Amino acid sequence: MGAIKLELRCPQKVDGIAIDPEPDWSFDALLSELNSLETRLNASSKPVPFTKTKSREISTGKSVESNARAFVIRVSDDELENDNERKGEEVHNGSLVAVKRFTCDALYLSESDDSDDDVALGGESYLMDEVGLADGALVELTHQHQLGVKEEIRNLISTLETQLISENEQSNSALAQVEKDRDMRREMDRKNDTVYQRKIAEALDNHLTAVQRDHELKSQIEERKIRSDAAYEEAKRKERALQEEKIRQEKVKAEAEMQAKLRAEEAKRAALEAEKRAAKEAAEREAAENSKRITAGVSQDGACGRQPDDSSVIAGAQSRGSRSDGTKKLQSAVRATESALNIEQKRLQKLKELDEENQSLKLSSNEDFSGYEKDISRLIRQIRGLKDNVRTKASELVKILNNPLCPQSISLATFSKKVVSRCETPDDNVAMSCGYVIVLVASQVPQVMDILLGEFHRACIYTVPKHIVFSEAAFESEEAYYKTIGYREEDGKIESLENYLSRLKSYMRLYAALIQTEIPGVQNAHGLKEGWAWLARFLNALPANIYTAVALNAFLQLAGFALFKKYKSQFRKILDNIYDNFLNALKAREDSKLNLVIAEIQYYIEDKKFLEEPEGRTLQAPPLSSTLVPEADYQEYG
Repeated sequence: MGAIKLELRCPQKVDGIAIDPEPDWSFDALLSELNSLETRLNASSKPVPFTKTKSREISTGKSVESNARAFVIRVSDDELENDNERKGEEVHNGSLVAVKRFTCDALYLSESDDSDDDVALGGESYLMDEVGLADGALVELTHQHQLGVKEEIRNLISTLETQLISENEQSNSALAQVEKDRDMRREMDRKNDTVYQRKIAEALDNHLTAVQRDHELKSQIEERKIRSDAAYEEAKRKERALQEEKIRQEKVKAEAEMQAKLRAEEAKRAALEAEKRAAKEAAEREAAENSKRITAGVSQDGACGRQPDDSSVIAGAQSRGSRSDGTKKLQSAVRATESALNIEQKRLQKLKELDEENQSLKLSSNEDFSGYEKDISRLIRQIRGLKDNVRTKASELVKILNNPLCPQSISLATFSKKVVSRCETPDDNVAMSCGYVIVLVASQVPQVMDILLGEFHRACIYTVPKHIVFSEAAFESEEAYYKTIGYREEDGKIESLENYLSRLKSYMRLYAALIQTEIPGVQNAHGLKEGWAWLARFLNALPANIYTAVALNAFLQLAGFALFKKYKSQFRKILDNIYDNFLNALKAREDSKLNLVIAEIQYYIEDKKFLEEPEGRTLQAPPLSSTLVPEADYQEYG
């Protein structure tokens, strides 16, 4: 039986239902329209309603493929003839329209892949039998529309998958770029860290090199200073040897002169005796009457011989009287309390006896003690304001002072001179640290204190305290007066006032530092009690001038804090006396050189600076660098 393929033109609507959907519908709108179509078909009163035998499931998987086959109706020749005879047909413009509707009760729309086409083809005759022509066309159009929607959905999904893949690739690329940038950043950070560590290492190396260079420079300076000291000591030794040789030669010469004089006297005596014998023999030959005259002449000659002795006694008495007058005039120029002068005399006498003992030791002994003197000088130069340093230096100095191989008189004299000369450096910390060392050494070697104070009085009369007023009757010249109060001679000239006041200030600072030093468990033999006595003697006996003002200011700056801690209101009364009397006496002199020291003393009292601890009074702990640098290379130089 041959099959006839007919192309049908279906109406736009069947029973109010649109056959061809809107081309611009969305997927949701299409589903809504299909559901509406099912509802209407089920509610229809036709004898054969359109029922859905399976759910209309739209697959979103990738297995959906396009089915572009045309809508085909296959009808047998016999069925076509019978149908034409029963119902008739109308053909208009090549279009076939059936009067009777198709019924699709058993219609099953498959949404599966193209593999179901054969089943659909096998059931075409059944579909044609069961449904009308219009209904079949509607179903076929619906099926084609669904296939088109599936195709659109597949295209949309493909597009979305393509975009997703592209976005994934872009994300992966971005992640890879981020990872690469992070690796590059890490590598750059690692390189920067390496460069920074290298710079730190270079800076540390440069610093250590500079420190080493500085230490080497200091060591060279110290070596040069030691060599200079050695040369100076050698020059002094040679000078002393020359002086000793000169003294010896003078002694020899004096002895020779004495011998010559004795020989001359003996010769003279022998001549006189011979003359006497001759005179006696002549007297015996003369007459008795002449013997009285001769005897009287001899008596007169003896009286004439005693006359020079009486005149020499008178001349000696006059000389002693002139010296006594000079001493009385000098004593009248001294301003000090009697107790202070007595203490000074005792200390200077001890110092004089010590110097004489050392002089005799060096003359009588062939031993060289300069090595011990150099060790003492080196230890004193290395004193700093550190606890460990002060105790170490004090311990080493005590060992030298108690060394049986070196006479203690020599070590005591050397220690006193070097400490006093060390204070000439204008540094408060040096004065404070030296004060600690002096107290520690004196606690082990008590005789040090009197010798040191005698050296202080010899170097600066204001440590007594004592002042000497210039008097033409007491001094031959101003130069002699300046030398008496402690001025030094530089290049044949007296030093300037500024240099003298600077040294005076340094001496007084060290003296004040010694007085105010307090060490737990150690007795200070010249402590705050002696400082209070010094202050009272100073204000009771000394006049107000530039020398006494500088001495008082230096003393208060370092010892005022400790004196106030101990004496409280009594010390305030002393300060009031200074402010009311001493400062006014200074201002009355109307000397421009006094303006600075007046301002300093006035500022100290008005601003109550005695409540503040002076710098260097509390010793510091050793720095960390001292554990890395040898102490011999880490020291101060003055």
